[in-house]
Amino acid sequence: MEPSAFQQIAHTIPPDPGIYKYFDEKKELLYVGKAKNLRKRVSSYFNKTFTTYKTYELVRRIHHIEFTIVNSEQDAFLLENSLIKQFQPRFNINLKDDKSYPYIVIRNEPFPRVFLTRRKINDGSEYLGPFTSVGKVRELLDFVKANIQLRTCQLNLSENNIKKGKFKVCLEYHLGNCKGPCEGLQTPDDYREGLALLKNILKGNLGPLVQEFRKEMKELAEKMEFEKAEFVRKKLEHLESYQSRSVIVSKHLTHADVFSLAREGDLAYVNYLMVENGTIVQTHTTEVETHLEESDEEVLAFSIASLRSTFDSHSGELIVPFQIEYPEEGLQITVPKGGDKKKLLELSEKNVGYFRQELKKKKTLQLEGRSADDYRKLLYRLMEDLQLPELPVHIECFDNSNFQGSFPVSAMVCFRDGEPSKKDYRHFNVKTVTGINDFATMKEVVFRRYKRLREERQALPQLVIIDGGKGQLHSAMESIRELDLTGSLTLIGLAKNEEEIFFPGDSESLKLPYNGESLQLIRRIRDEVHRFGINFHRSKRSAGTFVNELEKIPGIGQTTADALLKAFRSINKIRELDLPTLAEAIGPAKARLVREYFDRHKQKNVSEDPENISENP
Repeated sequence: MEPSAFQQIAHTIPPDPGIYKYFDEKKELLYVGKAKNLRKRVSSYFNKTFTTYKTYELVRRIHHIEFTIVNSEQDAFLLENSLIKQFQPRFNINLKDDKSYPYIVIRNEPFPRVFLTRRKINDGSEYLGPFTSVGKVRELLDFVKANIQLRTCQLNLSENNIKKGKFKVCLEYHLGNCKGPCEGLQTPDDYREGLALLKNILKGNLGPLVQEFRKEMKELAEKMEFEKAEFVRKKLEHLESYQSRSVIVSKHLTHADVFSLAREGDLAYVNYLMVENGTIVQTHTTEVETHLEESDEEVLAFSIASLRSTFDSHSGELIVPFQIEYPEEGLQITVPKGGDKKKLLELSEKNVGYFRQELKKKKTLQLEGRSADDYRKLLYRLMEDLQLPELPVHIECFDNSNFQGSFPVSAMVCFRDGEPSKKDYRHFNVKTVTGINDFATMKEVVFRRYKRLREERQALPQLVIIDGGKGQLHSAMESIRELDLTGSLTLIGLAKNEEEIFFPGDSESLKLPYNGESLQLIRRIRDEVHRFGINFHRSKRSAGTFVNELEKIPGIGQTTADALLKAFRSINKIRELDLPTLAEAIGPAKARLVREYFDRHKQKNVSEDPENISENP
């Protein structure tokens, strides 16, 4: 928009607090901003000399402006943050954090179960968190299980079922981990007391649980039940040990949110420490991408609003490195000069510095700029962490892939001396397996790969990574045994979700440090085999090897077919959809083409494949 064009509409913008939205000529949202005075703030974009190309480019693209008046600066701030998170406009700050965080859920049921979940649903249950670390949550739940007697079974412990005597206590009761509510041996009120202790632990308040144990130990001793008293004493020791491992900041400081910022060009890094009852109960660092000339104050304020919303913080105090405008009533903003609050801020700054260094290491690990000595050190580290008999200078990794539940293929990538050896990458069209069977597919491709290497007398890899966990690792080992190659190479399985490592025959997994170089290298190899396998499938589809039935419909192209499959998962399901449902996904005209096509072919057996995707000869 030209300044002259803006001057014609400037008088229509009110001088009130609110948010403004810039759109381009295609009605795409470019930018959302807040202002104490909308007219003054929007006018500033068209009256100033631009110091960055990005700001010039934003103004050049503005086609029309929309604004919303609100009652206060605080309302404008909250609305701006909400709209940025919802629409992620191209020229706004982008908090590069798309993870789903774990919660601890207290299930809405009689004698509620307590467990880990990533899905927060409106089912009446109570969700505690979210938490930044799955490992920390699991440790916390293990600690709770060892100290608070809550049930872990999935029985329907309704009052009626318990009165009818439908259940019997299990091993957990006899081990002392449960008080037997299934047989009516524990009252709902007593169970609720345990849940209250759990909530105190999550808030870093261990005092009530310590008092409970001391009271119980004293009562048992008075009853001459010394063995039970000793059992409670050990629990008390465990509790005090756990408390000593927690980061106790100050018994005088209760609740606070601590934030620090580090800036590097268009990137910023923000660390967040949540303090409750004088204890750090959450810590998280995120990367923020800036686009215009946002100041440190603007970046930090935006990040604070986003992170406090994500982690559901209602703390009444912010501890920050410099003064910011954060329009929330009743909120105290502190820039500490000394004491415990200053130490907290320094700890946060230490964390944000560490995060920056780790990101740099990860970028270095993307196989750019490392010397041969660096790779050699990395491989020695991997050999030590996995207890390998020899240095893994030759590593191969296998992964299975399929297209819309059909046509399995496999991919194998090869790394030599820590670097990709792309001339040794291999694709496998599965020959002996019918349908989707990841175990049988893995067995076939591993057998074919190492049978060929043996026949051609080529060197075997020192390490083979099977992407898929225990089941596929077992199948791969069957091929190794059939080829009489046991002991000639080391196989490990990499579980897809938790990134745990399994060795053949071991029931327990190996968990390498998440940010350690060994796991980063394994993750890098795993990501490479995923990329290679997906590209193979795409190339086959582009060449016409896989034909989606939807693309046979006149007027329906690949983009529309992909949109339908992404929305409804299978063609069988799409075939049964009514016209309004189809129209919501692809528009009325194309929906009519799809509906008419399936109506015409309703009596025909279009394809024998369950997903109706055929392979061309």
